[in-house]
Amino acid sequence: MSDRRMTAKWASKLGFVLAAAGSAIGLGAIWKFPYVAGTSGGGAFFLVFVLFTILLGYPLLLGEFVLGRKSQSDAIGTYQKIAPGTPWVITGWIGIAACFLVLSFYSVIGGWILLYIIKAVTGSLSGLTQAGYGELFGSIIQDPLQTLAAQLAFIIMTILVVAKGVQKGIERVSSIMMPLLFILFIALVLRALTLEHAIDGVRFLLVPDFGSLTPQAILFALGQAFFTLTLGVSVMVTYSSYLSKSQNLPKSALSIVIMNLAVTLLAGLAIFPAVFSFGLQPDQGPTLLFAVLPAVFDRLPFGMLFFIGFLTAFLFAALTSAFSMIEIIVAAITKGDQTKRGKWTWTIGLLIFAVGIPSCLSYGMLDEPFIFKKTFFDAADYVVSNILMPLGALFISIFIPLKLSKHDLYEEMKSGSKAGKGFFIVWFYLLRFLVPLAIVLVFLNLIGVFSF
Repeated sequence: MSDRRMTAKWASKLGFVLAAAGSAIGLGAIWKFPYVAGTSGGGAFFLVFVLFTILLGYPLLLGEFVLGRKSQSDAIGTYQKIAPGTPWVITGWIGIAACFLVLSFYSVIGGWILLYIIKAVTGSLSGLTQAGYGELFGSIIQDPLQTLAAQLAFIIMTILVVAKGVQKGIERVSSIMMPLLFILFIALVLRALTLEHAIDGVRFLLVPDFGSLTPQAILFALGQAFFTLTLGVSVMVTYSSYLSKSQNLPKSALSIVIMNLAVTLLAGLAIFPAVFSFGLQPDQGPTLLFAVLPAVFDRLPFGMLFFIGFLTAFLFAALTSAFSMIEIIVAAITKGDQTKRGKWTWTIGLLIFAVGIPSCLSYGMLDEPFIFKKTFFDAADYVVSNILMPLGALFISIFIPLKLSKHDLYEEMKSGSKAGKGFFIVWFYLLRFLVPLAIVLVFLNLIGVFSF
């Protein structure tokens, strides 16, 4: 291993956990989960999501950690190293393609967050009617100059951090943003719980109503369990390749799962009590955060201050996920040569921005269906969420027990940990049988082979 490769290492065990948690805690936990839970039974959906995350998401996350640390290589090199001369390398390419496409439209939403922070700080979000907030959101996402400038700003923020490297960039910034994210959300939850009728929102999120839980919602919870942890795109393989043998992989994976579930819970506790307190419905769809929440916060004393806090936490989650999406591509191209990091980070980042322009314009100039009867934004989201990520997760779950012996897997797992044989056996068989089966069910449902 070259000295240059050795420079790409996490400075501390906690730094890795916070960076990996930052990758996992993104728009899925804060933006997607609340509106999906709002339309899928609330507490029942949340309970199923938690169970699937523990039984299925955790084993695959730990599998990616074991794979990455053992290979000590990037998303492409890992599969070439462990299964040389085989088609398994396509798994790494799927991850790179997925991250490139995800960030091309993910950065659009990141731009929206930036615009909302600016408008909230300048007072432009205050004093509107409920319908007015919806109209404002529509006017913002249809404005090409505003949205493109904001999207580019989000991408540049991401580039500036990743270009500094693993320790001085990703780890340092994530170690600041992740604790602040939790602090902001705890403050928001405490405020939301003081509202009149807040208990109705808490009950909606935490008390299961299985009568409103459909088979379709169960499958969606299954998909969320995998994809909110950034699984299936080899991001966690890349991040764990920077680890030393002293890192406790089972404990690290569990910490990340717990933090992801905690942020998901906090997001729900910050949103649903406030929504119910003002007699609104939780099934507002994707516009919940941008068109409904401003109206809710605006009615509270110092409400816009709390909304700015919410948006800041939202931005931190989006950025820490974006770091990992560029990092996986940079790592694969530079092959550990840190002298090339800056140049390639800027090149990849600006190329992602260029590819994302049609997605940014999908709510205005390019709002006509483009492919699959969808706009650029929706088509990119569909390809990643319904095809690339499930395929990547399936291939990884098959690859690990197929190409690495039980002995090698156990030795890698117990390095730095006290994982016993019993834990290993349960993990191994969950990964080998239950995880692939669950992914196949999600995949077949997503592409419409069967539905309920």
